[in-house]
Amino acid sequence: MTTNLKIDFVSDVSCPWCAIGLSALEQALAAVEGDIHAEMHFQPFELNPQMGPEGQDVTEHLTQKYGSTAEQQAQIRATIRQRGAEAGFTFKPEGRGRIWNTFDAHRLLAWADKEGAPGQQHALKKALLTAYHGRAESPADHAVLLAAVVDVGLDEARAREVLASDAFAQEVREREQFYHRQGIHSVPAVIVNDRHLISGGQPAEVFEQALRQIAAGS
Repeated sequence: MTTNLKIDFVSDVSCPWCAIGLSALEQALAAVEGDIHAEMHFQPFELNPQMGPEGQDVTEHLTQKYGSTAEQQAQIRATIRQRGAEAGFTFKPEGRGRIWNTFDAHRLLAWADKEGAPGQQHALKKALLTAYHGRAESPADHAVLLAAVVDVGLDEARAREVLASDAFAQEVREREQFYHRQGIHSVPAVIVNDRHLISGGQPAEVFEQALRQIAAGS
């Protein structure tokens, strides 16, 4: 008998641990296939909501935000690349280059969830993570966003309409505020059946164990 679970994956396109966490969660879901079926929804979280359209150099940004040195950041990037490889996600060797605003990416993800076919929001999320972390492309660039839309088979003309308007802006802000009120202040945050929280970019085996425990208690 298959247990159905609802998973809300709260994350930001600019978050490398979100790319790792999603890939590891996908590995876990493959391991429990047949026992557990997950309905996944991707929810918005902005690490840098005030980031301007010009973006910021990533080393400068991390130094200002966390007080970390270039050497410390290089060590963290090496760890991220290793963890990404273990989860099946390839990071661009020299890093992301710049930090960008991700609000329009979240608007497109909200649109894909509402108007896309099953699985297309998931595919768009992966395409956006790959564009930014795998190729250092800007998620604030509408050309990059539209290329991802086309890659996953979503309606490019409708996506252009969304980006040219303020469509889904209110929905994104409301969802962000909702998760902040729920105490989500770091990502990724994986929320199962609206009750169980798995925090951080965990290894696949941790996700698998948690999902099996939740399913057993459902």
